[in-house]
Amino acid sequence: MFFERTGRRAGTAALAVLSVAAAGCGSADDSADTAPTSTTPAVTEAGPLFGECGALSDDEVANTFGLGPFSSVTRNSVGCEWEAFVGGPSVSFTWYRGSPIGRERAGSDLIGRPASDIDIGGNPGFIGSFQSPDGQTTLCEIGVQFGGDFIHWSVSYASFAPAADACAVARDLAETSVERAER
Repeated sequence: MFFERTGRRAGTAALAVLSVAAAGCGSADDSADTAPTSTTPAVTEAGPLFGECGALSDDEVANTFGLGPFSSVTRNSVGCEWEAFVGGPSVSFTWYRGSPIGRERAGSDLIGRPASDIDIGGNPGFIGSFQSPDGQTTLCEIGVQFGGDFIHWSVSYASFAPAADACAVARDLAETSVERAER
């Protein structure tokens, strides 16, 4: 038993020594790429500052949405959500600092809202939407990029008849936020 364990240890040690020796033997080919690789993300330029809730008041959002006053408004460090009632029609604004807009756009594609390119105030972005069976646009999201940041507006009439085209509402809200951004 003692010899068996000692033999295993010796074999393991010998294998380790051979592995290190073999790793030290490399080709003399100097043309191989020896540049160090970096996993540090690229630093991007920060975008402008946006006021609370995209610099829009609750009344402005409600008037643009067209369903009257909201029963619930939630504000946090990254955005706001306005709801007609829980689980019902809603509008949300989110401000992403140092986050790639491509991930949000890909998410729109993955959940059945194929994204298209848009431009809001000279800034690139995307728009994705959903149409009800009768062809009305009931859900729309718009992302607008600013260097390494982006803002995102989402408008959903849920299963209710929309008071307006959800993408027209989202675009109006996004344009207002971009106009009011502090550069």
